[in-house]
Amino acid sequence: MTDKVKKSAEEWMQQLDPEAFRVLRMKATERAFAGKYHNAKTEGMYLCKGCGQPLFASGTKFDSGTGWPSFYEPMAKDAVGEETDRAFFMTRTEVHCSRCDGHLGHVFPDGPQPTGLRYCINSASLILKPEKD
Repeated sequence: MTDKVKKSAEEWMQQLDPEAFRVLRMKATERAFAGKYHNAKTEGMYLCKGCGQPLFASGTKFDSGTGWPSFYEPMAKDAVGEETDRAFFMTRTEVHCSRCDGHLGHVFPDGPQPTGLRYCINSASLILKPEKD
């Protein structure tokens, strides 16, 4: 992991489109099946839209049927951070970019092998860098 990225809310608003700002900085969730990458099949690397840190490889993406891009593991253990989310009268594990602390989505213990995890990620928080650029 490289140095932390810290910006004011105004700086983030200038850098990000409104939906990405809502998701990454305000911990919002995009509508199911509405995100750009929920059905993407392009091979490549998914980067944080806030800071460009590599987060997930397309080879770990799978169709969870939830309407959000789902991955069974991050590119590196230190690429994402986790914290307990107790919003909406439930307890979940929030996932954020370890470099800029941008909200990505949540991780659940109902994914495929080899990890058994499902990282359910908002498309608005990602940029797909195709393998063949």
